[in-house]
Amino acid sequence: MKMTMMLCHEAQPSLLQIPTGGMNLSMLRCRPQKEKVVVVMGATGTGKSRLSIDLAASYPAEIINSDKMQVYEGLDIVTNKITDEECDGVPHHLLGIVDPEADFTARNFVSTASITMKSIVGRGKLPIIAGGSNSFIEALIDDQNYEFRSRYEVCFLWVDVAMPVLHRFVSDRVDRMVDAGIVEEVRKMYNPNADYSKGIRRAIGVPEFDAYFRSEYSSSFDKKTQAKLLEEAINETKINTCKLACRQLEKIHRLRNVKGWKIHRLDATAVFQKKGGREADKSWAEMVAGPGSMIVNQFMYNFSHSRSFATAADGGGRAIKRGAAMAAAVL
Repeated sequence: MKMTMMLCHEAQPSLLQIPTGGMNLSMLRCRPQKEKVVVVMGATGTGKSRLSIDLAASYPAEIINSDKMQVYEGLDIVTNKITDEECDGVPHHLLGIVDPEADFTARNFVSTASITMKSIVGRGKLPIIAGGSNSFIEALIDDQNYEFRSRYEVCFLWVDVAMPVLHRFVSDRVDRMVDAGIVEEVRKMYNPNADYSKGIRRAIGVPEFDAYFRSEYSSSFDKKTQAKLLEEAINETKINTCKLACRQLEKIHRLRNVKGWKIHRLDATAVFQKKGGREADKSWAEMVAGPGSMIVNQFMYNFSHSRSFATAADGGGRAIKRGAAMAAAVL
């Protein structure tokens, strides 16, 4: 898609007022500014989707999913895909678009996300990239041809939760997924000859149930044994999700401390400790959505930009109003 050329709308001082001396007047010409992109990072379950939608309430924005499992079609419970209701009318891209049997690589993400960003910018909107697959984000930001950095200026937001608190939340979330029907969802696509190293079957919550489903196909397993295998599958899903969160956190620290990415940390630990309700929503607005909106607002307006975006001053207040709708998925 052909990108719109950026223009400078700021009023320029008269050249008669500038002591030019030997200055090259061509230097006074207005140079195009880079387009803005916001990236929301964090371990699984920390509230990345919630923050991205809060931000989209303050700016004309569209969200690009960067979770490597949520790009696949199907298994909405397993992959914790955001629902239409939770999207709150904000357009989402790269969500449930890939055949579950296919392999969607980091290279695929870079090419698809790049096209999507150009399209969003072309509509005069802010691209917000949100997801836990830091390998996808790193491949996009630091591509070999330096295309992203030469075209875009990026603001990184990191929603962080203390690991002991997050691990308890993840365990409870898996129990809620079981109540929501995760076992039946995985059963529908179970194949005893499936390759768990490809496609959506790599998602945590799929290979863990293999032994349990095999027991259902065998007459040598009694109900008691099957119940034990089911319990083991659920516990293994919890353990592996916690391990994933630790790996994701390690990658964020590497990007921040080794590669030098300027990543703004937003501590949501107190929100999760409140375990939902109005107090948790208020804490989210005060500690995450509000500060996040202020950071993005400063990022958007400290430099001249070709497009006019709505103010983010009310980001925290809007987050409170919409907190109940997102709480079901986040808290």
